[in-house]
Amino acid sequence: MNWDVFITCAVTGSGDTVGKSDLVPVTPEQIADSAIEAARAGAAIVHCHVRDPETGAPSRDVKLFREVTDRIRAADIDVILNLTAGMGGDLTLGSVEKPLPVDPAGTDMAGATERLAHIAECLPEICTLDCGSMNFGEGDYVMTNTPAMLRAMAQGMKDLGVKPEIEAFDTGHLWLAKQLVSEGLIDDPVLVQLCMGVPWGAPNDMATLGAMVANIPDSWEYSGFSIGRDELPYVAAMALHGGNVRVGLEDNLFLSRGVKATNAQLVERAVTILNGMGAKIMGPDAVREKLYLKKRLPNA
Repeated sequence: MNWDVFITCAVTGSGDTVGKSDLVPVTPEQIADSAIEAARAGAAIVHCHVRDPETGAPSRDVKLFREVTDRIRAADIDVILNLTAGMGGDLTLGSVEKPLPVDPAGTDMAGATERLAHIAECLPEICTLDCGSMNFGEGDYVMTNTPAMLRAMAQGMKDLGVKPEIEAFDTGHLWLAKQLVSEGLIDDPVLVQLCMGVPWGAPNDMATLGAMVANIPDSWEYSGFSIGRDELPYVAAMALHGGNVRVGLEDNLFLSRGVKATNAQLVERAVTILNGMGAKIMGPDAVREKLYLKKRLPNA
């Protein structure tokens, strides 16, 4: 059991969720406001993507990230900023009979420097590193992160002084993460996010979660989540497995059956669950001390 737990709120994600809930934030102002509300509710870390303000589609626009970053840092509440660096590895093949040429509508492939452009501009305290490739969902889409790309991105993050949060969707991703650490590309204390229940990565049963945790070195810090209706039960599961927790509209849209949630409500529910288990909720300064993070000032 982890008795001192920090909560990450994944604010909006890049999935096709905007049409499923009108509470998913879309504009930079909405994303920042929702992140700030989550921080007030008890989240020490907010994990942010950005979306096209007109369409709600996922975006890598540096200006949108800059606006979200500035709004969050100008708020009167402290929170650790974690920006995605997962965009730019989206590959959608043409069809099962003619995989090439790829489908341009679903493909967004970018080089390592371009994938980190908004990280270099905004300098968050943390950014994500999806530590492997996988069949992600249905159809012909593949989340693509080659070892060479990951080495280049890890080095880029290290050069910028931004801590990677390793996103592990299966045990092989943890294996590759250990290799990156052994090569000096990721510094201690290593931070991992266990991403459970995402088709077709690690299923979210307790045996698989136990196997994932067993593959994490003792000196590493880890958090985890599951998606949909399993998001809130995983708050308890992660604490019981010695980890920290993540909730938010990126992973789940509902507070209970048929009741749409806000990010703040999901964080509040996580706080209630953890407090009921006797756990203490860590604030951002305590998390910075644990993870050796340097607080970023407004306009940094």
